[in-house]
Amino acid sequence: MSEAHNIFKSMDQLQFERTISHQCGVTMNDSVEARCIAEVMEEKPGIRVTYMPAMIRIDGEGKIEFKMSEISEALGREMTPNLFEISTSTHYGRMVMLDDDTVVLFGDMDEALQYE
Repeated sequence: MSEAHNIFKSMDQLQFERTISHQCGVTMNDSVEARCIAEVMEEKPGIRVTYMPAMIRIDGEGKIEFKMSEISEALGREMTPNLFEISTSTHYGRMVMLDDDTVVLFGDMDEALQYE
């Protein structure tokens, strides 16, 4: 398990800028499925996994690709895109199911437009 990252800041530490973020991610309630998804994803470059007492966050820049076959293998049973969505409490970025094995979160909305 990776070291915990504190992603929350107090209001006096926030700096507001007029820029576009290309970040994307999911927040999941801590569960067997969520821990498995997090363990698979924390091995991928550019992905930050944050473990909190009751939640797990997975954050990335540009896009995050979730392969159901990788998650299924680690979990020991089938993970489908629909079960994946149930496992996620919320997400930010555009979520696109490319096929029965691939769910992608896009932080760059221009890149996500090709799947409209």
